[in-house]
Amino acid sequence: MESFKNFLNNKYVRFLKNLYFLITFFFIVWMIFLDVNSFMFHNKLNKEVEDLMEMKKKLENDISKDQKLIEYLKKDSNYEAFARENFYMRRDNEDIYIIEFKDTLNK
Repeated sequence: MESFKNFLNNKYVRFLKNLYFLITFFFIVWMIFLDVNSFMFHNKLNKEVEDLMEMKKKLENDISKDQKLIEYLKKDSNYEAFARENFYMRRDNEDIYIIEFKDTLNK
């Protein structure tokens, strides 16, 4: 029993029994983990914002590439060449032969 009293009178234990410490500790735990606006929730949202910003940059690059392609395709000769190369389109009196080299085939 005497050792238990000594334990309770220890300076660290007395500090932990302090009402101000307990309230402050509870407040900190509440703000970090339990609150709707918690630190953990904010970290999650910040990560999501960073991911969305990266996606926005990627999409802006894709838009600029597509705009350049649209400008390129405004000429009829480029439009026809694009259709022939990418979609294998042909005129009525033409035959198309696709030649693949060994080094371009997937292994």
